[in-house]
Amino acid sequence: MKKLLMLLFSVCLLGLLLVACQADEDQDAVADDAEEEVHTDDQHEDDEAPEIVEIEGVAHHYHTGDAIELTAVLDEETDYDDWHWYTREHADDEWEVVSGMDTEVFTGEATIDGLEIKAVLFGDDHEAYGQSAPITVVIDDHHGHDEESQQIYDGYFEDDQIEDRELADWYGDWQSVYPYLLSGDLDEVFEHKAEEGDMTAEEYKDYYTIGYETEVDRIVIEDDIVTFFEDGEEISGEYAYDGYEILTYERGNRGVRFIYTRVDGSEEMPQYIQFSDHNIFPVDSHHFHLYWGDDREGLLEELTNWPTYYPSELEADGLVRDMLAH
Repeated sequence: MKKLLMLLFSVCLLGLLLVACQADEDQDAVADDAEEEVHTDDQHEDDEAPEIVEIEGVAHHYHTGDAIELTAVLDEETDYDDWHWYTREHADDEWEVVSGMDTEVFTGEATIDGLEIKAVLFGDDHEAYGQSAPITVVIDDHHGHDEESQQIYDGYFEDDQIEDRELADWYGDWQSVYPYLLSGDLDEVFEHKAEEGDMTAEEYKDYYTIGYETEVDRIVIEDDIVTFFEDGEEISGEYAYDGYEILTYERGNRGVRFIYTRVDGSEEMPQYIQFSDHNIFPVDSHHFHLYWGDDREGLLEELTNWPTYYPSELEADGLVRDMLAH
C-alpha cells in the first residue's frame, strides 16, 4: 500500500510540474505576443513621433537576392536602445513589425521591389521616441534573369528585335567611372573578373583604363539638352534622334549604337553622340557607354575607348555592387 501511495504521489507531483511548466511557457508566449502587440499598436502613433532618425546604407538599387544592410542613426544623444523595424509592401498597407530586429541594425534580402522600411526608437512605457522617414527598396535586375534578356545583354539578338529609342531613356545626372578606376575603388571588380576570365586583374585594369578614359567627368541629360562638365566648365547642346547602327564584333556578338545629332546649342559640343548600353529597345538606362565627335561614321569604328557613366548619386560601393552583378 505504501508503494502504491508513493507512486500515486509521484504521478501527481509530475503532473503538477508539467502543468506549471506549461503555464510558464504560455505566460512567456503571451508576454512575447503582448510585447509585439504593443509595438504593433504603437505603429499607429508613430506618425506623431519626430523624424530624428536617419537610415544609412541604402543602395541606389538592388538586384534580386542582394543583401540589405541598414543602420539607424539618431541625431542626438539618448540612453534608449529599444529599436524596432517596420516594413510594408504598399503605401496603403499597415506597417508590420519585423521579428527579431531589435537593434539599430537591419539585415535582410532584396526580394520585393518597392518594399518600404522604417526604424522606430521607443522610450519609456513603449512610447515612440523618434523615427526615420521610410526608405524604399528598389530592385532592378537590368537585363533580367530570363534567357532571352541575357542573350540580348550579351549581344545576341535578331534585327527585328531592335526598336528606336528616345533620348529620354538616358535622362538624368551621370558621372564618369574613370576617377574611381584611378583611385583604386574598382580593383575589387577587376579581381572578380580575373577569377572567371582569361586575364589577370592587372590586365583587366589596363583594358578598362583605356576604355573608361575621359575628361568629361559628368553629363546631365534633360529635355533633349545634353550638358558636358569638364574641369569645372560646362557646355550644352540640343540633340535629335538620328537612327541606330548595328555593329558586329570579332567574337561574333553584336551591339547597337543609338545616334543623336546636335541641332542647337554650343558649337563646342560634338556634332554626334552615340549611346551603347546593352539594350536594343526603349527602356530607362542604368549605365551607358558614350561616343562623341563630329564624324558619324568614324565614331562607329571606335571600339577601344568607351567612356562609361553611372548615376551621379552612386558612391564607390554602389558602383562596385552594380558592376559585380554583371
